[in-house]
Amino acid sequence: MLAEQLISQALPVLQPADTGQQALNFMDDYRISHLPVIKEKEYLGLITDKMVYDLNLAEERIESHIMHLHTPHVHAKQHLYEVASMMYKLNLTLIPVVDEEHNYLGSITLSNVSAIFAQMMSLLEPGGIIILETTWNNYSASQISQIVEGNDARILSLFVTRISQTDNIEVMLKLDKVDLSSVIQTFTRYDYQIAAVYMDDSALNDMYEDRLGQFLRYLNI
Repeated sequence: MLAEQLISQALPVLQPADTGQQALNFMDDYRISHLPVIKEKEYLGLITDKMVYDLNLAEERIESHIMHLHTPHVHAKQHLYEVASMMYKLNLTLIPVVDEEHNYLGSITLSNVSAIFAQMMSLLEPGGIIILETTWNNYSASQISQIVEGNDARILSLFVTRISQTDNIEVMLKLDKVDLSSVIQTFTRYDYQIAAVYMDDSALNDMYEDRLGQFLRYLNI
């Protein structure tokens, strides 16, 4: 998904002649901390609520402080991941989208990005989550998929995260089943480390009772 597809048309923009108080009023209405300043079609930069307070701009026009504006932005054809990465690094509640001539096309809000990621991760779909811990060398998406599908389940989303300062990774699986006990048992047989499981409590209790029963039977041998 590209930046141009994520633009929110409902957001206001500021003109250089607007005051800091007008900026704060818009930010409060839309629950954001940043707003783009536009002159005709040209993107001049972002003003923040912190800037208004720090520079006492409430009664002053923004044009008197244009030099203080930063100009973070993305281009229309940049990918969602690039948009999200820049917003995260700069701690932005919105980011402007510009064309090749630096003309303002619109802005993408943090809530836009969050909603798209929720859809991509199938967060609203019923099912359970398994988090595996392994190494890059042992990671095999095809084997993980075979284990899941071998237990009559399907992967709705899969995300890999490097564990800081180690060679290990976490693999988060969202599956289309709530009862993950059979999938978990198979991963355990294949020596995968289960870092966390999120599913219906009753299913977890049944799995733990089954494990306990197997252990007690082993002790009676």
